[in-house]
Amino acid sequence: MLSVRAPATSANLGSGYDVFGVALSRPADVVRVSRAERTTISVSGVGSQYIPEDPDRNTVGAVAEALEAPAHIEIDKGVRPASGLGSSAASAAGAAVALNELYDRGYSKTELVPIAAEGEAIVSGVAHADNVAPSILGGFTVATSEGVTCVDARVPLVACLPEIVVSTRDARRVVPEEMSIEQSVETVGRAATLAVGMCRSDPGLVGRGMDDSVVTPARASLIEGYDRVREAALAASATGVTVSGAGPAVLAACGEGDRQRIALSMLEAFDDAGVDARVYQTRVGEGVTVY
Repeated sequence: MLSVRAPATSANLGSGYDVFGVALSRPADVVRVSRAERTTISVSGVGSQYIPEDPDRNTVGAVAEALEAPAHIEIDKGVRPASGLGSSAASAAGAAVALNELYDRGYSKTELVPIAAEGEAIVSGVAHADNVAPSILGGFTVATSEGVTCVDARVPLVACLPEIVVSTRDARRVVPEEMSIEQSVETVGRAATLAVGMCRSDPGLVGRGMDDSVVTPARASLIEGYDRVREAALAASATGVTVSGAGPAVLAACGEGDRQRIALSMLEAFDDAGVDARVYQTRVGEGVTVY
């Protein structure tokens, strides 16, 4: 049996819709694989009761088929489904790396990204790489139709996950289909600022780059208490706040010494809104690791 740790991720980061992503140092899934005549899946951990074990309906089943690597795959979920923290991507990324290693397929991690993305399509309906890329490669990633660029950033983050469910499909439906020239120019500027901030591991620039006037407001409307949580985090010295992925998790960038204060402020704000939540004091971290 071979085991891997596959990290949670945050995609979009406000201004980088369907393009930007980061691996988080915590939480994470653990994926274990062993050779078999046909693929079988077992799932345990947080939210496992909502995850199908049928290989035709689980992200890892598609990955095993693409790699022609039948296996028994055990998934210990540390990343809650429908969290906005790349839950399905973590499982797909972990399975891709583990099965590639188990069967000695010889793919590089970069080559595994589109394979894992095909698994993601089972959940979201589209084979996007914005979550699987950072989960496999680690760091800050820029995923486009031409490939993936990765930067080894070191930025402290806080991810606060409310006990609310927002499906990826619902979150995509509320995204505006058009934007003005002014909004486009602003978004490009913000995205460029965020990318430079990641390259410099500068939380201030990253936070400024998270501002977004198009996608984030639409998705924030699905998250009860979002505005209150955002204001509380900024008041506690967060450099920027946005919806993590499709939501409902809320992501804050910050300085190293401010994480605990920001984490508590976000929890309290959700509590004031009558919403239970959990919080992760995390950072941009490494990708899938074999152990």
